[in-house]
Amino acid sequence: MYIYDEYDRRIQGQRVTQFRAQMERYLDGQLEEAEFLPLRLQNGLYVQRLAPMLRICVPYGLMNSRQLRKMAHITRTYDKGYCHISTRQNIQLNWPQLEEVPDILEELLEVEMHCNQTSGNCIRNTTTDQFAGVATDELVDPRPYCELIRQWSTFHPEFAFLPRKFKIAVSATQEDRAAIRVHDIGLQIVRNDAGDLGFSVFVGGGLGRTPVIGSLINEFVPEQHLLTYLEAILRIYNQFGRRDNKFKARIKILVRAMTPEVFAEKVEQEWQHLRDGSATLTQAEIDRAHSYFTEPAYEPLDDAAAQAELDRLAGDNKAFSNWLKRNVRDHKKPGYAAVNLSLKPTGIAPGDITDRQLEIIADLADDFSFGEVRTTHEQNMVLADVRKSDLFDLWQKAKAAGFATPNIGTLTDIICCPGGDFCSLANAKSIPIAEAIQRQFEDLDYLYDLGDIDLNISGCMNACGHHHVGHIGILGVDKKGEEFYQVTLGGNSSNDASLGKVIGPSFTAEDMPSVVQKIIDVYVEQRTEEEPFIDTVNRLGIAPFKERVYAKAS
Repeated sequence: MYIYDEYDRRIQGQRVTQFRAQMERYLDGQLEEAEFLPLRLQNGLYVQRLAPMLRICVPYGLMNSRQLRKMAHITRTYDKGYCHISTRQNIQLNWPQLEEVPDILEELLEVEMHCNQTSGNCIRNTTTDQFAGVATDELVDPRPYCELIRQWSTFHPEFAFLPRKFKIAVSATQEDRAAIRVHDIGLQIVRNDAGDLGFSVFVGGGLGRTPVIGSLINEFVPEQHLLTYLEAILRIYNQFGRRDNKFKARIKILVRAMTPEVFAEKVEQEWQHLRDGSATLTQAEIDRAHSYFTEPAYEPLDDAAAQAELDRLAGDNKAFSNWLKRNVRDHKKPGYAAVNLSLKPTGIAPGDITDRQLEIIADLADDFSFGEVRTTHEQNMVLADVRKSDLFDLWQKAKAAGFATPNIGTLTDIICCPGGDFCSLANAKSIPIAEAIQRQFEDLDYLYDLGDIDLNISGCMNACGHHHVGHIGILGVDKKGEEFYQVTLGGNSSNDASLGKVIGPSFTAEDMPSVVQKIIDVYVEQRTEEEPFIDTVNRLGIAPFKERVYAKAS
């Protein structure tokens, strides 16, 4: 995982000192709001509807138990006792006092964390699969490449003031769990026919006001040229990306305007100046990045015996059985499993976690998973290295702490932005909509019968809740000062990425649980045996769902 070296320690300390002075000047009235804005954004500090919001960087979602305990202390001391897991695998505080933010940054320093590049028009936190390094369908561990990108992009002087924010995701698995096709750059780790490692490069994806699925511009960039090729892309974007209109400044607009083919040609031309240059990765450099992600001290375990005992316990306990099926995944090492801790119990804002829960997860990480935990872009958390023989004990403790809800991947495992309850950009509240839908679908047996369904909610068209790629997407809209909700169907963030289609006029907040229920009713009536929801939508189109939802009561 990411740990400070001497350079990090020195420069991060200097930044905190610098920002403390900037904050004091701002509070004393020596800096105007416009002057302070870029300074606070460089430190992850936003001004939201009710209070400042501080976004804390979690590189590729990986933290240790010491960092979790520090987060618990910070949320308890400087906030209201809880924090929020974002879809970028970062952590957000929603209620810090402005004057205390430098103190928070100083506390983060103690556990080698920071808020660099969590906001502003720069390269943001590179995300990846939450099961990286333990997934059974993984080609290689993608995290060393995320770390190389992090080191290259942090404080990169040429890319500190891009036309707009810039997001990169890396996947190395058969199933894309990092949503790489809806990122500014999506990297799929592959091997060519000769067996060499490299990257398929997707560019110009993104959600928000103009959602776009990224285009494949290079099927194979050799491993050693990862950074030089990324640099070529960023240079073309920096040179040609629009700066006159923030709504047309993302790289997706540039790629569409040029066409992916022309954009790829320009990148190729630029790359010829960069390849084999100083940013070319040597094997020693790649090995150094891999050294941050050595395997923990796995024990040789009897997988068959552990599984037999699990089957026995599951046979005697339906709740435990449900949790095993929905929240526990296979692991590459015999006798081990990866465990999702659900942050989506009904009545709690999706992704929110209290100070006490953070401490409990830190304890669980120490007791069951080599002291490490991961955040997920679906706003849950993962213990990646749990012995199967410990699962029953872990389940009991996780259940007592409130994050063993067995709903991972189901309709109630909702991705949801903070919405109008917190965000100054939001047109509508999203958290109460999520709760109302969760209450509508509380019957677990019914949820399991429905199978995997992604339901995503955003409070505005900036799409922080990824509604465009939800199988069912919900977007909050404003109509003459009143909150309404537009519904899309058919979105998908995985391998066959697609954008949802709007089914028709928007609905009131009170309508939303019944609207979702009617959509589900059509699915249940029309699905073929074992057909997932998204496949039924793709087969039927949105017409039958639209007809049911808008049908007048007889």
